[in-house]
Amino acid sequence: MAKEVKNMIDMRIAQKKKIKPFITAIIGPTSSGKSDIAVLLAETFGGEVVSADSRQVYRGLDIGTGKITKQEMRGVPHHLLDIASATRRFTASLYQKKARRAVSQILNRGNIPIVCGGTGFYVDTFLKGLSLPEVPPNRPLRQALEKKSTQELFEILCALDSRRAKTIDRKNPRRLVRAIEIATALGEVPPVTHAPAVPAPVLTIGIVIPDKKLKKNIHARLLKRVKLGMISEARRLHNNGLSWKRFDELGLEYRFLARYLQKKMRKQEMLTQLETAINQYAKRQKQWFKRDPSIVWVKNAKEAMRTVKKFVAC
Repeated sequence: MAKEVKNMIDMRIAQKKKIKPFITAIIGPTSSGKSDIAVLLAETFGGEVVSADSRQVYRGLDIGTGKITKQEMRGVPHHLLDIASATRRFTASLYQKKARRAVSQILNRGNIPIVCGGTGFYVDTFLKGLSLPEVPPNRPLRQALEKKSTQELFEILCALDSRRAKTIDRKNPRRLVRAIEIATALGEVPPVTHAPAVPAPVLTIGIVIPDKKLKKNIHARLLKRVKLGMISEARRLHNNGLSWKRFDELGLEYRFLARYLQKKMRKQEMLTQLETAINQYAKRQKQWFKRDPSIVWVKNAKEAMRTVKKFVAC
């Protein structure tokens, strides 16, 4: 048995030496199976996973965000999980810096970085080297905007910068507030510019899944998280100092959990509305990624594996 293990390790080392450095990104809507595929690719090609999820960076937001567990990682190193306090806003600019550092370190170790997540803006910020304006948070402005509806925020942005309003996710209050903040400080949101961002060729793989199956996955995943203690997690976060206002800013699960825990809605009402919101979010994710012609779309892990092998062979 020891000899078989040694031979397997020697084969893995030999395989890694033949592979030229590259970066793979696994993207797609929520509940499409990205994490499982990323782990499988990491096991096969000697990789490490770099999360690209705007809420899984926060400590304590585990069950609600569907954060991968130690058991599900199967020994594969994961980066940019649990790196920030949920009480403070984590920015795309900060993500870009930390992702660059993590990927460089992975490549220096001779491993393959596998960027995995559904936050399209984070993925593009890193892989495409988006130049982000350095505008500090404007606390008084944010306080004035926090009571505005999403539609009101969008109308404010239209008045300030109609060009940016045409490209923004008009249903994302955090993006709208940040765009208003930048436009207020600079007169407009500067056009996005690109700079060399990554030190190796990139293969971006998208997981395509039929709408009916995706809705079924979302439903099953939501029920599973409830059974795992998603509501108790939210209650614990609030008892430990996370404000209801911050719950609302974190969006989706935590926004609806906060309303339920404040007795603003019944449990079943909360779950029904939350599932609808998650499906709407998945639709926006698909629309975001659809704009990128460089993405290679696959249906399952087998096709993803075949795509990476073909890319490596080129």
